[in-house]
Amino acid sequence: MPFDPLERARQVEETVMKDGMRKYYRFRASRHYGGIVTADAVGCCFLCAYCWNYRRNLCPGESGTFYAPRQVVEKLRAIGASKGIRLFRVSGAEPVLGEWSFHHLLEVLQAGRFIIETNGLILGHRPDLVDFLVQRDVSVRVSIKGWNPESFQKITGARGEFFSLPIHALARLEEAGVEAWPAVMGDLFGRGGVEEL
Repeated sequence: MPFDPLERARQVEETVMKDGMRKYYRFRASRHYGGIVTADAVGCCFLCAYCWNYRRNLCPGESGTFYAPRQVVEKLRAIGASKGIRLFRVSGAEPVLGEWSFHHLLEVLQAGRFIIETNGLILGHRPDLVDFLVQRDVSVRVSIKGWNPESFQKITGARGEFFSLPIHALARLEEAGVEAWPAVMGDLFGRGGVEEL
């Protein structure tokens, strides 16, 4: 049964946020983007069938430890210093589930040059949040989860009526002058899906 991803975002945020802290389960360096330090978080408003972190995001209350933004920054910077990496991200989950998680993320951005990997749902629903990203050392990768409402619903489990919100997020980011780009899974979309999008 397709679900309301905004309601799921609210419920998940209540689970993964506590007193300004967010649940993370791992901190690591990775080769993505030519070398990046990653804080792997828990909790997403979608349930994408192909997600590599599906189990943790399905039941976000069952894994991870709460970290304050300052602790996340310290861990990211320490790994970055030891590996000679100055680029950071949060992965494994949706970093923006609502205002609490967004403000947590804003504090984490103090680590340095940051790539925000998001599905764009909340930024499309709350475009006013984009204003807080202006003039920060940040780029935003918006993962597009379908080429029309039907494919979006099939991929994410969320109702198709929410398909356009990530696209609205991209438009708002561009309008605000925040560096952003869409990400699609070419093998999943196929040529026809990419062209339709």
